[in-house]
Amino acid sequence: MSFTALSALARAMFALWMLLLCLVNIGSAVLAAVKKRFFFTGIALALFAPCYLMWQVIFDIHLTMGTAQTAPLSVATGALSPWWWLLAALLLTAAAVTLLAYNIHYDKTFITSGTIKLYLDQMPCGVCCWRENGRVLFSNICMNSLCTAITGKPLLNGNQFQKAVEAGILTVEGKVWRFACRKMETEGEPLWEMVASEITAEYSKTRALEADKAELSRLNEELWDYYLSIDESVQRQEILQAKMNIHDEMNRLMLSSVAADKEDTEALDHIFSLWEQNALLLCMEADKKGNSLQSENIESLAASLGISLQWSGEAPEGLEEGQKELFFFTAQEAIINAVKHAQAKNMEIENILTEEGLICRFTNDGALPEGTIHFEGGLANLARLAEKHGATVQVEVEKKFTLLLKYHPFG
Repeated sequence: MSFTALSALARAMFALWMLLLCLVNIGSAVLAAVKKRFFFTGIALALFAPCYLMWQVIFDIHLTMGTAQTAPLSVATGALSPWWWLLAALLLTAAAVTLLAYNIHYDKTFITSGTIKLYLDQMPCGVCCWRENGRVLFSNICMNSLCTAITGKPLLNGNQFQKAVEAGILTVEGKVWRFACRKMETEGEPLWEMVASEITAEYSKTRALEADKAELSRLNEELWDYYLSIDESVQRQEILQAKMNIHDEMNRLMLSSVAADKEDTEALDHIFSLWEQNALLLCMEADKKGNSLQSENIESLAASLGISLQWSGEAPEGLEEGQKELFFFTAQEAIINAVKHAQAKNMEIENILTEEGLICRFTNDGALPEGTIHFEGGLANLARLAEKHGATVQVEVEKKFTLLLKYHPFG
């Protein structure tokens, strides 16, 4: 029996079989082409050709059987035994199914461009890559959504989108996103890559930390002010205690003077000596008017530390009490630091009145410091106290080390 002698239903079953094989081979070819495995695309097309040919032969036999219009190939293949047709169909089916199964297995087990695209689309961050001219090569779903939300347009030009997010951090639909862009080179071609990361939680914590830092800075300022005010409180307490002691001493001297024997010359001399000492203390207290850092104290401090002072100009009368205290406190700090850190032997204190304000220069002949000078310890306290009285503290390192106190404005 020949294949032509089969019933129309049997030939129709073979035609359907070949049609399904054609569809399977087309699917395999497309799947391999998407993965850029063109060798397997060629194999799929090679299997598609006989399947399609057999399908056309069956239709030709069915439509033109027994007429002169039947193609010679159809006549020759139709004369073959149905078992040859069945064997060819089985072989083509086995090859097509094997190729399709291999392509599917490769897609699931090997990293391909499709798997990378699928993975990047599932990422919670946005990824985009484009050429120098702005042509987008790749962008995942997240980046496309961000571009639409920010610009109102789809992501078609990478350069334009980069300009839209040049701020770096943007709030999009209630979430904070950070856009990082970098230039790279792939196979000799310069490309641009942008990654968008959601930092809503980190941004909120950062803002909270900044608020806490500002509050801590405020508390620190208050603590420094309180620390600086301690010295003033201690000075006032010492002055008050001194006045109390002088008052008690005066009362005691008055009683001693009244009770003293007028004939005892030695006792009277001792009482007069005590009167003279208290009178000097009263004069010094009246002259100080609450300020414990007058020039006499500075001279005494310098003498005790073995450093010679040279004064050039007196502090102007326009200084307020707090500014005067600042001047003498600065002089004291300059003397101590000059001896402690520079082993200085001489210091020149110069007051210069300019149009901008009063400049007080404290210059010593000690060793010059190395590296950057940081305001720490006493200098840090001095700078804060100066700021409180509208002045600034600076250092000048040339041939000699100079500490500058500038009052702005003055007068």
